[in-house]
Amino acid sequence: MGKKVDVKKVNEKKDEIMKKGGKTFSEFKKFIAKGNVMDLAVGVIIGSAFGKIVSSIVDDILMPLIGIIIGGIDFTNLSVKIGEATITYGTFIQNVIDFLIISVCIFFIVKIMKKLTRKVEEQQVEEPAKDPNTALLEEIRDLLKEKQKV
Repeated sequence: MGKKVDVKKVNEKKDEIMKKGGKTFSEFKKFIAKGNVMDLAVGVIIGSAFGKIVSSIVDDILMPLIGIIIGGIDFTNLSVKIGEATITYGTFIQNVIDFLIISVCIFFIVKIMKKLTRKVEEQQVEEPAKDPNTALLEEIRDLLKEKQKV
């Protein structure tokens, strides 16, 4: 027959696992509720949509123009056959160009966003007007400091 199972030990182990699992789930809820995680999720979704737009610009507008400039070569069809293997290096060239264009677009978007946020921060940082009495007291304080140095 089979081994005798200690039900008490099994229940203790089960309670320990449930306790650890509950703690892990609680930590996960805190992690997922943080603003940074949500911002990242939104960024990834918008980034993938933006990637599709840029890929369309590259595939449908820029690459045909580049193809005309270099004599009608379609990069995606460039390949070399070595033995049984076909190396489609044209697809690689296309992907490198896609990456460079996407990088340039993101660079300019980030640059524009920095400029906009800098303007907003500058507007928020403007010092409120001082009370005339406070300004006078600060002037007196500065004059007294200068006299003590002499």
